[in-house]
Amino acid sequence: MTRVADLMSSPVVSCSAGATLGELAALLAERQIHGVVVLDESGAAAGVVADTDVLAGEWLATDAESLAAMRAMTAGELMTAPPVTIDADAPIEEAAARLGGARLGRLVAVRDGKPVGVIATSDLIRHLGRGHLGRGTVADVMTHGLVACREGTTVRQAARVMTERRVRALVVVGDGGTPLGVVTGSDLLPLVDGDAAGRPVAELMHPPISIAPDASLREAADLMLEAEIHRLVVVDPADPDAVPLGVVATTDIVAEMAEPGSVWR
Repeated sequence: MTRVADLMSSPVVSCSAGATLGELAALLAERQIHGVVVLDESGAAAGVVADTDVLAGEWLATDAESLAAMRAMTAGELMTAPPVTIDADAPIEEAAARLGGARLGRLVAVRDGKPVGVIATSDLIRHLGRGHLGRGTVADVMTHGLVACREGTTVRQAARVMTERRVRALVVVGDGGTPLGVVTGSDLLPLVDGDAAGRPVAELMHPPISIAPDASLREAADLMLEAEIHRLVVVDPADPDAVPLGVVATTDIVAEMAEPGSVWR
């Protein structure tokens, strides 16, 4: 049996409730992670701050007063509490069910009430990449709704959309809906404590990595792992410059794993 402890990231990347927004952004960017565990005075997990939580402050900085308020925000104010936890010795099938069922990005692994690691959807995808993904195509699990923006959208505007829609990435499209790139929360993090909120996302976006809807989940997982990304843009292979059909993310595959009767359960 493969346990959560076998796949989780450890030790825990953590901070205190008093950590500032800038300190959180620096920690997330430096470690190249999507969430930080906030510890209370006893060393127990009090909450989790995700990159999307950090971005919530960026678009508030429209003047000196709001910029000062943003810089004064702390992890304790931004965190999601209580954190969703799982026993470090639990089977990974339980982790997949909880992540997929609640559409979460990560769980805090605990032992004797103390956080010992974090298991994320990407950890499960990496594990699946070592074996056989079974049946299913991208079209079976993809998200058909597309959260997109134009290349002239500013960092502040992009951060606001990510916050309101609770997404970690936007597809940047050109005239006619042609996919030009993808901008993620991680791309915006280095700018949180600065004055670059007016920069266009075109300066930060990455080229889109696309996949056809009839591609297998095996192919999707391989592409994500190779490029070290969490999502692919789904396009019509007969017209790849048309408006994308949707997006497939690591969370979509894990949600499929969690379904009753799934080939993985």
